[in-house]
Amino acid sequence: MEIRRMVFSPIQVNTYIVWDATGECAVIDCGCYTASEFSVLGRFVSENRLKPVLLLNTHCHLDHVFGNRFMLEKYSLRTFCSREEEPDRKNAINHAAMFGLKMEVPPEPAGFISEGGTVIFGETSFEIFHVPGHTKGSLAFYERNSESLFTGDALFSGSIGRTDLPGGDYESLINSIRSKLFTLPGDTIVYPGHGESTTIKKESESNPFFINS
Repeated sequence: MEIRRMVFSPIQVNTYIVWDATGECAVIDCGCYTASEFSVLGRFVSENRLKPVLLLNTHCHLDHVFGNRFMLEKYSLRTFCSREEEPDRKNAINHAAMFGLKMEVPPEPAGFISEGGTVIFGETSFEIFHVPGHTKGSLAFYERNSESLFTGDALFSGSIGRTDLPGGDYESLINSIRSKLFTLPGDTIVYPGHGESTTIKKESESNPFFINS
């Protein structure tokens, strides 16, 4: 499995393109805010002869869904996300206005996914974890063979997602990370929604939100 991180929009969100030997790829949290940003993603896909077949959202805050309409228009893909993210998806246009940004309401999802299920593309399978706290429906995607974990805004390098927005809950987020993410192998690479990658071992041992609690 191969992973490419791209950083988009004024909010600097991580968009991940993930593919395997079949050439099929998944796009996680397409954050392209402008057509020119989306052309960067599209050029990478074309130059590497990839076939986008799956669009995923860890959650539906505005910065993580900026590019969903581009994905629908170019690749005929609608996202899969948690049903609990529908209020945030529908409110994204108003949330964007708070940041002085403009966007259309993101397209309706292709379907809803939840913990215990899997999503598959090519020869790759992601296990789904529900990690509420940043939002009610936040999901993380885990690829067991490569020990890769896409956490959205739940867990960052040295930090955690903010919990002061609607649907946020600090205790839920701490419990989600402890009981679900920190039980994964220590070598698991964490690919967060913002910032650099890290590992489960590093965060469980040195993240300031956990070391003294």
